[in-house]
Amino acid sequence: MPKRPAKTIPADKLGQPHAQLRDAQGKLLGGIVFKDNEWVLGLDGKIAGTSHSAAHVLAILKRAAALLRSEGRDVDLVFSATLRAAAHQEAADQGLGFEAFQNQLAAQMLAKADRTD
Repeated sequence: MPKRPAKTIPADKLGQPHAQLRDAQGKLLGGIVFKDNEWVLGLDGKIAGTSHSAAHVLAILKRAAALLRSEGRDVDLVFSATLRAAAHQEAADQGLGFEAFQNQLAAQMLAKADRTD
């Protein structure tokens, strides 16, 4: 049975946009919105997850961009100053710079992936 197309959500219902990951043709690959006091991460038109952590969702979207670039894909990631400030403050609250937070999260994700293989 063919898949039914996903129902389009009106823009005013998505939440406040804070990040966009687009390919060279301008197609939206992923993004982050803030809705109902949560950061919502979307990838490939689907909600990938929600979090109260701006640092977590931004690090994941930046990792997705890096993975796509490592495959030779030309992608552009832009994000709001609000998201960046919140993410950097969360990292600082843990005694980390944001780059160190990203590296720590990437290591945790790799370790978890190794455990599930």
